Amino acid sequence: MAALYEGYTLCGLVPDQNLSSSGIQGIEEERDRDHVVVTDSTRSVTLYKVSDQKPLGSWTVKQGQKLTCPAVFNSQTNEYVAVTDNKVIRIWKEDDILLDKAFKATVSSDVWKVHCTHGGEPVVLFQRGAVRLLDSLLAAPQQPIEEVLAQEEAIRWSTIIVAETQQFIIITTEQKGEHFLYLQRLNPNSVQRYRLEREEPGLSPLSFSATYRDKHICLLYLYPNGHVYQSVLSVRGLGTEEGVQALPLPRSLLLGLPVGDGQLEAASAMALDEAHVAVVGVPHPSAGGGKDFLCIWNTNFQTLQAGKEMAGKIYGQLWSYSNKVFIPHGKTLSIIPFECPKSSLASALGKLKHTKTEESKTPNSVPSWNNILHGEKAQPSKSAETRRTRTTRKSQSTTNLTTDQVLELIKTAPVEEIQKEVEGFLTRAEFQDLQPSVGQLALTLVSRSLADPAFYSSSTLAQLVHTRCLCHSVCPDLVLLALEKKDYFLCQLCLQFFPDIPEAVTCACLKAFISIPDVDAEKVSLEPDSVKFMENLITRDRAEAGLQNGFSPTSSVVNDRQTRAEDVKKKASAPSQLSCPVGLHKAVLINEILQTPYSDTFLLPHLKDLSSQHVMLFLQYLQFLYLKYSQDAFPQMEGFRSPSLSQIMDWVCLLLDAHFTVLVMTPEAKGLLLNLHRFVKSQVRLVSELGKIEGSLQELRKMKAKESIGQYSIEIIELF
Repeated sequence: MAALYEGYTLCGLVPDQNLSSSGIQGIEEERDRDHVVVTDSTRSVTLYKVSDQKPLGSWTVKQGQKLTCPAVFNSQTNEYVAVTDNKVIRIWKEDDILLDKAFKATVSSDVWKVHCTHGGEPVVLFQRGAVRLLDSLLAAPQQPIEEVLAQEEAIRWSTIIVAETQQFIIITTEQKGEHFLYLQRLNPNSVQRYRLEREEPGLSPLSFSATYRDKHICLLYLYPNGHVYQSVLSVRGLGTEEGVQALPLPRSLLLGLPVGDGQLEAASAMALDEAHVAVVGVPHPSAGGGKDFLCIWNTNFQTLQAGKEMAGKIYGQLWSYSNKVFIPHGKTLSIIPFECPKSSLASALGKLKHTKTEESKTPNSVPSWNNILHGEKAQPSKSAETRRTRTTRKSQSTTNLTTDQVLELIKTAPVEEIQKEVEGFLTRAEFQDLQPSVGQLALTLVSRSLADPAFYSSSTLAQLVHTRCLCHSVCPDLVLLALEKKDYFLCQLCLQFFPDIPEAVTCACLKAFISIPDVDAEKVSLEPDSVKFMENLITRDRAEAGLQNGFSPTSSVVNDRQTRAEDVKKKASAPSQLSCPVGLHKAVLINEILQTPYSDTFLLPHLKDLSSQHVMLFLQYLQFLYLKYSQDAFPQMEGFRSPSLSQIMDWVCLLLDAHFTVLVMTPEAKGLLLNLHRFVKSQVRLVSELGKIEGSLQELRKMKAKESIGQYSIEIIELF
């Protein structure tokens, strides 16, 4: 199935006062997949490196001038092209600092937009429908520009498509409620005009997108009533003569999206591939009103395959480059990575499982649909085979119950009988049938446990979680039930195996874990690998920690004696820095929180509910982890479940953001804040030095080796 992954922020936005516009005109891909050019709605163009989420350059026009066209990147000349005040074309390079001193030319007619494909020459589209290649236009900027559109006909949307090595300009226009499409080919020049079919009276398309596949241009457009249509245009057969008569443009209904009581106002639909469409501004079928979502729909099977709630207002804008969606919402421009595997019936019904990452444990084997159709069985995993062998005699002596019979049994039977029958069912069940069955079993168990406080089967629920066929959205009350019953082992399993735990539930788990007395926490049985990691971390011999790669620094000659004396004094004054402030098992549970996926936007409000004592204890534990991780002698043990250094630092920043005022006003937090300040400075210093090394290596890479070097030569290399 299609998936939307955890997003991140590229930059902030400055929406207009009435929040009708996000403040962004356009986003264009630059030299490669990792660079984009963002043009705001007024005066600035900014180049961003996507992976680093930082700007590499920014250019602004003078006060009183206005950018009226999104900037594009000409990969042939490594130049940027934009239009100000409708008629002034500006061209500059990345090294140019002042945009006003760069090249500019004034043309004779208003420009609608400049389009450019990677490796192609920029194309200038004028507001009255005329098209010119940039070079031919700059050769005579004041050349007369013809009017292609009829009177009272205005452009609503345009794009450029490369098809069969040729560039095509696609324009949609509106004239007195009628909507038209122009398909113009460059070199040789030809244009064909089409008329879009009428929708309900008064409804105009909200968005358009175009893709090229199977030697045809596919146009996708969304109406306010939620109808998503597709029209297919052939790139062949366009003559050199301009099409005067508007041909009817056939369409087919791809999706009928739910719109609720009213109609859509700010929404957009974009084709991701031949079977998937990304949609923003359309209500989620299972969510309440007033919530804005980014969704991926499968058009082959009419199914919603992925959805992500977006905080803040949706402006109906959407861009997609290199399997990433760029979406403005609220005061943020976010990047949401996505994946759209090949559409199949198995994925549409949720029967197709995807391979886990190397860090996760080997999942149960699931047969393909071809194997199911031909009657072949999947080879079970080793763990499943062991489980089958262990329970063969038991299952042979018991009655084979169906899923419905086990569900009825759960509603009335005692805990021991339920545990026995569920274990037998999981042993007998085919792997391809586990996912829907496990979800039903878990829901029924949790429902009975909530209705009857005397009933609770911890081991049965743990078995169901271990199948890896459950997630939080399938059984949303499971984690909260485990917290209520103080079943911390089940909580740990859910945090490990559920990828979709909401931030509110994560914070509820964090508050419960910190509040556990150490004496009670030590009585809890937890996952062995995570316990082993903390045992090695806490009980490690300090004498052994003094060795670094077999070398003792105390026996070495230290040039800077003052620095060493300060370090010794610092360690003597803070002997408790290397002692864990919480018990072993409590630390294991907190480690699970550190490794749980989250979005800081949704997590910060819930973190503010923590008390100052809990925040202090949590920060002290994070400080302990940081100090341990910073020791050169500390072994980074592969195979153990443990938080990373970046996760530790992220949580430090989150806590400081959520409770900075409280911590500043708390006298006990003064020393802790000073230590954390040193941590942050050391991290910044490290990143700064790494940046210098990166710059030096880049300069070395740019240097060209001399072709002829004598037997003896001296070269001086200056690094800046």
